[in-house]
Amino acid sequence: MMNDKIKNNKTLNILLWIAQALMAAMFIMAGVSKTFQPIIALAESMPWVNDVSSMMVRFIGVSELLGGIGIILPSLLRIKPKLTVYAALGLVAVMIMAAGFHTMRGEYPAIGANVIFSAILGFIAWGRSAKVPVAAKA
Repeated sequence: MMNDKIKNNKTLNILLWIAQALMAAMFIMAGVSKTFQPIIALAESMPWVNDVSSMMVRFIGVSELLGGIGIILPSLLRIKPKLTVYAALGLVAVMIMAAGFHTMRGEYPAIGANVIFSAILGFIAWGRSAKVPVAAKA
């Protein structure tokens, strides 16, 4: 019975690392583009950029970039790994706000991605806080 629990925790740990890596890659890429790409170039692929201030676009980009780093780096380095949980929860908040923004614009198909990302981020927050936390370096 104890071996099953260890095996389940090992499997869950692997799934959490995969989820963290995928979310980190996605949010870092999205954050870099929104933070550093010219607004005109961004508007070609994301029409909503024309409807908000450039400062808001940059703020969203920095939030996504820092959140993406926070999803992986603290756990990977084992330095304040609890920050991974906070980064995941912060990005859930970003996704909720993005879903609200898409709703206001009538962009209902885009909300599906927000829901999926929120679920994965919630899984990371739950897993790294309650089930398989990463131990800080001693």
